[in-house]
Amino acid sequence: MLSALRRNVSRVSMATFAALLLSACQTSADMAARPAEIHVLTSGGFSAAFDRLAAQYRTETGTRIVTEHGPSMGETSNAIPARLARHEPADVVILARSALDKLVAAGQVGRGTEIDLGLSKIAVAVKDGAPIPDISTADAVRTALLNAKSVAWSDSASGVYIQTTMLDRLGVADQVRPKGRMIPATPVGEIVARGEAEIGFQQLSELKPVKGIRIVGLLPDSLQKVTPFSGGIVAYSPQPETARALLDYLSSPKAYSIIRESGLEPASQKVTP
Repeated sequence: MLSALRRNVSRVSMATFAALLLSACQTSADMAARPAEIHVLTSGGFSAAFDRLAAQYRTETGTRIVTEHGPSMGETSNAIPARLARHEPADVVILARSALDKLVAAGQVGRGTEIDLGLSKIAVAVKDGAPIPDISTADAVRTALLNAKSVAWSDSASGVYIQTTMLDRLGVADQVRPKGRMIPATPVGEIVARGEAEIGFQQLSELKPVKGIRIVGLLPDSLQKVTPFSGGIVAYSPQPETARALLDYLSSPKAYSIIRESGLEPASQKVTP
């Protein structure tokens, strides 16, 4: 009787083990069949292009992309450097090259993973229906700034340049800074559309999606600052190979037309900021 009982216990144990093994195999198969998922943090300058490219990439590869938007720099809690400092889920970051280089130096983005994706220029906007200022030359921009009752620029790459460099170059810093606002997080175009600023400066790609404004044009070449928007792989990403595949796609000819339509130029070669 004791021997029979042992045989029954053995059969039950083997059956349980087999069931557990089958369940584990099924779970592994399900995980293998499940499309990859990747987390991307992108700043405003590349956002319009990336949103379209992400949908295109998922259609072609099946990879699901979870996208979060935030400024390249600044003090807001949703700024990309702040998000990485909190170790939010992230595999790829896309932001102004100067900010990306700081993340690489801090060890938050893998050195050697950086790649330039798009080149961005600064544009000028006014509220739809408002008088159109002349911005064709540096002197014209100086006059437009002096005549404007209020001015807005972003707290990211373009705005930092305007506030710390361009106003001084034009010799109007003392007159313009008191009536100027550096806008954190919110697109400058929205501030202009609401009538909270008479004239606004931001990357062309960030102004284009905003309704209720008129884009006057790009700053003249003598005042223009071209900003590379670049991608890199987050140092703590659990799937760097999947991240690299996405960056390779974003820098490939498949992405060029969408990047151009967003107001950027594809960065086909290494750019030194």
